[in-house]
Amino acid sequence: MKRGPEELGLQVQQDGSETTRMPSPRPRDGHLRLASGTHRCEGRVELFLGQQWGTVCDDAWDLRAAIVLCRQLGCGQALAALGEAHFGPGRGPILLDNVKCRGDESTLLLCSHIRWDVHNCDHSEDASVLCQPL
Repeated sequence: MKRGPEELGLQVQQDGSETTRMPSPRPRDGHLRLASGTHRCEGRVELFLGQQWGTVCDDAWDLRAAIVLCRQLGCGQALAALGEAHFGPGRGPILLDNVKCRGDESTLLLCSHIRWDVHNCDHSEDASVLCQPL
């Protein structure tokens, strides 16, 4: 049975050349992203854990947490730590609550927080951040 280029992981360009299509990497537990912003350095804070994306509650969310997150994501200076689902409510589980950072942590997951998946929030309290784009 003959296979077409798509079945072999190739993508045919308009000029007839072929390029390899790479599958997008699956996120690992603890991976963070910003959703629903106008650029990659602003948005609702989302965290990947246990095969799904979830959100962070805004309880105790402050500029120190935003500083850590902006640095971790390779963005510029933290401009604001926003709550009350500033970029709209997320979906899925609320994975972190009461995140408290000193501001010098290398990753948000090194900041103190209550146990995973334990919270007293709903998605109207999703945390967001504004970082200066680079």
